Amino acid sequence: MSRQRKGRRRKPMGEINVVPYIDVTLVLLIIFMITTPLLQTGVKVDLPEAESAVVEPKNDPPLILSIKKEADDSYKYYITCCEKDQEPIEPEEVDVKVSAVLAEKPETQVLIEADKDVDYGTVVTMMAGLKNTGVPNVGLLTRPEEN
Repeated sequence: MSRQRKGRRRKPMGEINVVPYIDVTLVLLIIFMITTPLLQTGVKVDLPEAESAVVEPKNDPPLILSIKKEADDSYKYYITCCEKDQEPIEPEEVDVKVSAVLAEKPETQVLIEADKDVDYGTVVTMMAGLKNTGVPNVGLLTRPEEN
């Protein structure tokens, strides 16, 4: 009997052994879980200066929110809307006013005009508030560079 076993060849397996693949996948998963948070940190960059393209206004006049820095480092907010002159407005009232204008004319462009000395965080807060109000696109007004 032992002779028969020696002379017999083993039958080939029709299945793939997936255990090594599972091990490799687990190791890769752990590596990606460790390295992903490291990739999300910011790097200090010096952004280039560039001229901006001119945006063609639509038929309706845009709604313009202006942020001006005062001498005492406080900010004053103004709104220009519906062919009216610039009016002072409190930051808490901006959402209500913009919602009312967009309810009448949903296609109205909303633009932010801020002094160059205004804090970046103040402008971003205003943009986030406008997005939460339902404004689909918020534009930033700039002045062209003088040569």
